[in-house]
Amino acid sequence: MKTDGIPVLTINDNHFFWTGNAAEFRAWYPQAQEPQRLGCYLLLCADPSGGQVTIDNSEVHLDQSGIICIKPNSVVSIQLHAGSVICFTEDFFSLRYNSNVLYQFSFLAKEPGSFIPLQAPTLAKWQQLTGLMQQEFYSRYKGVDRVLRSYLNILLCMLDQCCSMEALAEKNNSRDEKIRSFEQLLEIHYKVYKTPSFYASQLHITTNYLNKLCQQCKHTSSGELIRKRVTIEAQRLLYHTGLSVAEIADRLGFESASYFATFFKKNTGIPPERFRKRE
Repeated sequence: MKTDGIPVLTINDNHFFWTGNAAEFRAWYPQAQEPQRLGCYLLLCADPSGGQVTIDNSEVHLDQSGIICIKPNSVVSIQLHAGSVICFTEDFFSLRYNSNVLYQFSFLAKEPGSFIPLQAPTLAKWQQLTGLMQQEFYSRYKGVDRVLRSYLNILLCMLDQCCSMEALAEKNNSRDEKIRSFEQLLEIHYKVYKTPSFYASQLHITTNYLNKLCQQCKHTSSGELIRKRVTIEAQRLLYHTGLSVAEIADRLGFESASYFATFFKKNTGIPPERFRKRE
């Protein structure tokens, strides 16, 4: 399957969940070695000899033990020699746990591909739990999905505990909840709505207050976050597809190719075609 010309990596399972070691991941998903747009969440338990992951043109070398969480819509290529992988969709997790709960995990607010180091005791516990999870996954007995969701929830809670105490303390703050809601809305509507006023109205707050929240939590303006999301998608399409600048402009909701080119140059410092040639 493709979207905007970029192949989409989806889970080869009707239950929207997959787990396995590095060798099994290569066997099930050989296409992941080439750029793919993720159609799910991917948790990668890295090993010091684990290989390399490219996320939206940024390389992450797997040279220490820890977890990389990659969110849906990121464009990735994965060269994995050791370690383990868990793939799951929001729908899979939400069948038991409310969908809003997933967004309360503080590590999901990090940049895609952020590395979460694991100390030896935590790593041993993670490996033990993922080993049990893989046994359950391959057993395929009736009702196994409920067990897998329980294991997944435990692992996500473990990752949350590995994040800073400050992030954990702020997790239920209404300010941070608004920002999470803003980011969810932005992921859905960025191609059509590019002004803070739309998102503020959806959140039932003023534009000024939305901007204040973004400054407090993200240290930048709401408008800049919107422009950053659009720019990232433009870079993905320029880098990973053969779409013309005019076609990309149309897919991202710009009135004309020239308007898109002006926007792109203003936010990256170079014109779209020069970015494509340079990359």
